[in-house]
Amino acid sequence: MNFSSEWEDSFQANTHMSLWPWSDLISFVMRYSKPRAKSLRVLELGCGAGANIPFFLSQDMEYYAIEGSRTIVENVVRRYPMLEDNIIVGDFTTEFPLSLGQFDLIVDRAALTHNTTSAIQNTITHIYNRLNPMGKFIGIDWFSTQYSDYRQGKQAEDVYTRTGYTEGSFAKLGRVHFSDKKHLLELFEKFDMLVMEHKTVKREVPDNDWNFASWNFVAQKI
Repeated sequence: MNFSSEWEDSFQANTHMSLWPWSDLISFVMRYSKPRAKSLRVLELGCGAGANIPFFLSQDMEYYAIEGSRTIVENVVRRYPMLEDNIIVGDFTTEFPLSLGQFDLIVDRAALTHNTTSAIQNTITHIYNRLNPMGKFIGIDWFSTQYSDYRQGKQAEDVYTRTGYTEGSFAKLGRVHFSDKKHLLELFEKFDMLVMEHKTVKREVPDNDWNFASWNFVAQKI
């Protein structure tokens, strides 16, 4: 199992409890999936504390999720009891339960980025198989190799995966995966990459050479 036990520990400690929908995810879904045009079946990988659920429900989507932490799933289901059968505790890098069926849209906001390259490749195979024809995968905040934190920690199983962070936002969270353009295109070579945006934020005060960089993208099954 690739799910990091550090995330279960984090949720048990009531940390990384994001509760507001991520604005980039909202923008990309509205722009590239046009949810109000028809009812869509959507699968979120790593729903965490359920930050994006209110947005998907507001668009009348049929929402499902796979999340590795039993603690946070129990927390989310208490708030959204009508989704009890739709949010699965499991490791999306190894399988998507057949009972979930097929989807028009699969989304991930920085959940796959906490896995090795091989685990991400496995997940992308599952994504491809579970998308309907012309279905879309939207990735938000896939960490870039230009993120200054890529130079921190230590190399794990491959050159794109780092671990051993002791401070900062990745402290005690196990593996962190970073991508450049070439790597992302190779990962999604079976898809039609419709959109790729590279986002950077440079901290000026204090001027400590810190910058955030990530990818937002839309890949369509062909």
